Amino acid sequence: MAHGHVAYGMRASYGLAYVTADTIAAWERGLSSPTSAELTALAATLWCSPGELMGAARTLREHRIARGLAPEDVARGAGVEIQAYLRMEETDTWRGNERQSAALAEVLTLSVPDFVTVTGRADALAELLRSAVSTRWQGYVRPVSKLLPLEKRHVEGVLRQMHEDYQSRMARTLSWSGGAGSDASGEAGRDFLERILEHFWSLVRGGRG
Repeated sequence: MAHGHVAYGMRASYGLAYVTADTIAAWERGLSSPTSAELTALAATLWCSPGELMGAARTLREHRIARGLAPEDVARGAGVEIQAYLRMEETDTWRGNERQSAALAEVLTLSVPDFVTVTGRADALAELLRSAVSTRWQGYVRPVSKLLPLEKRHVEGVLRQMHEDYQSRMARTLSWSGGAGSDASGEAGRDFLERILEHFWSLVRGGRG
């Protein structure tokens, strides 16, 4: 479909009289972005879902739009006031309590990694994981569990495995003489810590980090 055909479809079927071929071209080139209503109309005109046009959703707003939900639907499902929800979406900062967070994950069918990202917990989780693998992991089961909609038993198993993996990498190339092997060991440890969330999600999904 040409830009003009898409624009005509949005005008005729959804009353968006201001949408022109230039509007569609600007969206396509990334020069501007459609609103939630415009994206929904665009997807319907192209016979696809909003999520197919967006690619990988990252923010609270993007996850909502990708699922074709109105703000009121998400707010009601998560148990928060609509105005409070809209503020959280505008600032991209989720402030719900644990019960509301769990409800949000269910309404938006969020994977655990997406849930952590959307609720702004990724940095806090990464910091806890770095401490867990480099010290005594047992002391971090509870704080990590509070950030995630995962069973405590599962968190325990993942943290134990991550601790073993990290300590193994540190010891594997450790040189008794403190030479080049020691530098390699330090590099391996730094790489593991920098990619700590990748290792964590791999194990959460049942793979190996």
